[in-house]
Amino acid sequence: MKSIPPILLAASLAALLAACANPQAEEQAKAQAAAAAASAAAATAVYPPNANLVVQGIPPIPQSLASQISKYTEFRGHAFVDWHPTKREMLVAHRKAGGNTAQIFRVAGPGAEPEPLTDFADPVTQASYEPREGKYVVFERSSGGNEAAQVFRLDLDTRQLALLTEPSEKHSIEGWFHRSSQLLISSVPLDRTAQGGTRAAVTQNLTLMDPAKPTSKRRLVELEGAGWGVGGVSWDDKQVALTRYISANESQVWLLNVASGKLTQVLPAHGSKDRGTYLAVGFKRDNTGVFVLSDHEGEFNQLAFYRFANKRLTTITQNIPWDVDGAELAEDGSLIAVRSNVDGVDELRLFDGKSFKELPRPKLAAGSVTAAHFHQKHPDLAYSVTSAKGPNQVWSVDPKTGESVQWTQAYVPPGLDPSTFQEQQIVRWPSFDGRTISGLLKMPPARFNGPRPVVINIHGGPEGQAKAGFGGRQEYLTNELGVAIIYPNVRGSTGYGKTFLALDNGMKREDSVKDIGALLDWIAKQPQLDASRVMVTGGSYGGYMSLAVSTHYADRIAGSIDIVGISNFVTFLQNTESYRRDLRRVEYGDERDPAMREFLQKISPLTNASRITKPLFVVQGKNDPRVPFTEAEQIVAKARENKTPVWYLRAENEGHGFARKENADYEFYATVMFMQQTLLK
Repeated sequence: MKSIPPILLAASLAALLAACANPQAEEQAKAQAAAAAASAAAATAVYPPNANLVVQGIPPIPQSLASQISKYTEFRGHAFVDWHPTKREMLVAHRKAGGNTAQIFRVAGPGAEPEPLTDFADPVTQASYEPREGKYVVFERSSGGNEAAQVFRLDLDTRQLALLTEPSEKHSIEGWFHRSSQLLISSVPLDRTAQGGTRAAVTQNLTLMDPAKPTSKRRLVELEGAGWGVGGVSWDDKQVALTRYISANESQVWLLNVASGKLTQVLPAHGSKDRGTYLAVGFKRDNTGVFVLSDHEGEFNQLAFYRFANKRLTTITQNIPWDVDGAELAEDGSLIAVRSNVDGVDELRLFDGKSFKELPRPKLAAGSVTAAHFHQKHPDLAYSVTSAKGPNQVWSVDPKTGESVQWTQAYVPPGLDPSTFQEQQIVRWPSFDGRTISGLLKMPPARFNGPRPVVINIHGGPEGQAKAGFGGRQEYLTNELGVAIIYPNVRGSTGYGKTFLALDNGMKREDSVKDIGALLDWIAKQPQLDASRVMVTGGSYGGYMSLAVSTHYADRIAGSIDIVGISNFVTFLQNTESYRRDLRRVEYGDERDPAMREFLQKISPLTNASRITKPLFVVQGKNDPRVPFTEAEQIVAKARENKTPVWYLRAENEGHGFARKENADYEFYATVMFMQQTLLK
């Protein structure tokens, strides 16, 4: 039982003594005493971590704090997943009320109540209807954040479940054939390197399977390396376009002959010195060529068409001076939907599938378009939108009329009005070499007076980008605590051209850290921001950046939060899953080269941990295959050796970030308390 503070105990005793002298007041005194005890219990109640959380150095979280924050953890949006092949209905990913993870739901029509199809402890967000009649759904699911995804078949009539893949491998749904219900699945053997397994040579298999008859499967090809993905199937089912991802600045397009298994490189031409980006996105309806995203003509990825007959590449979106992030082809080949990344906001445009001319833009819901998919039979283009004003929602637009219809309505907790939330604004600052760096700034409401404390939130990747969208839990920081948040796009971020993307590679790694140093200079010149109260945080590569900033600029920050971040590049490259290692070596450098190994050791936060003098909060998933948990544990141990205050939170059932609501909630409550004790004091 919780102890009652002396002042409340005295008040309760006084009330009881008074009751002895006045029997009529006895009941009132008892009520007052009970209220005092309840008030004391509430004041000292603690929000406990669940059994899967390992908590070190984190003080008990008051239940009162969790209660204040909790409504900001209850936003629930929807993400488009797939259209039914014949009906006007769709699959969406959504977390139900009281649910812990996102699952697959069927939405029978615009505004219909989502019907749950999956319900697992682990999230399910990737799924697809059987493409002929929609009799069943196939979906991916991994366990405990290990990303070793398995493919399952869910019969929609019986709800029976069948495992289709081998658990010792990691699998991915790659797409369907057009003339039959045969599914392409890619598979990579697992090593679980953090537990001591490894492979020198990595291969990836592409298999063709009928999910209704899973024993009748055929391996089409074994591919060298692990960066392969299907970019489309020809409409006669005779060829598969494959993208071979080598790095963020280099990829190739190959054609696979389904009958013979022969592979042919088409872009860039075999033997060419061209090392640009080529990403396959689908075949033309007449099978005369393949559409690709490529930066061969300039700084940005543009949609282009490669014609097999003359081996020529024709650019389609040359009038868009930004990266094209995605393209979707209509079933009949008449239309192409293009998503362009305009300074962190994704816009949707339509092009004629034959003439390649841009068409008038449809009327869309406000926000950044995160997905776009044509229905096979109906004149509908589904799209998902997000904005600072609310969570992700799904709409469809009729390309002919340009009119949009809303399919899902995001859940907003009572007492919150997202329409009042602050928009993000683009800010820019000069870096150490004169180059302009940009980011998104979210200011708190005008009711907060004076210079505001700042959180610098750095994205992962590094081939990633901070984009406009809904903040979710982060809205609590701005709306209730008055914290300004800056999401920087340092050099190495996508969206600003291939030259900018390569500016942090290899020996130039710390130039991106200097971009944050320049941001700190910029903050000091802004009257609305408080340069004496700045905290840095980030996940994955952003976690490394947070640690690096805490070693380089400890005197200019109040503290740092490292979420699943790299603490030592050499140990990271040695321990990350084998299927990822070579891809990461291209970005960070090859640790097997003595000179590069020496450089990577020199710049690693673990080597420079003695410079981390401000409080540090480290968050990690035990089953992370990308950045193994050992990266977190070694920086925690080293920083503690230097007497730096360190909080450590590890989830035994998570991987590269927390996907379960109960874990993410505790992490955020602890984050707010960490800020209260460092940034906001």
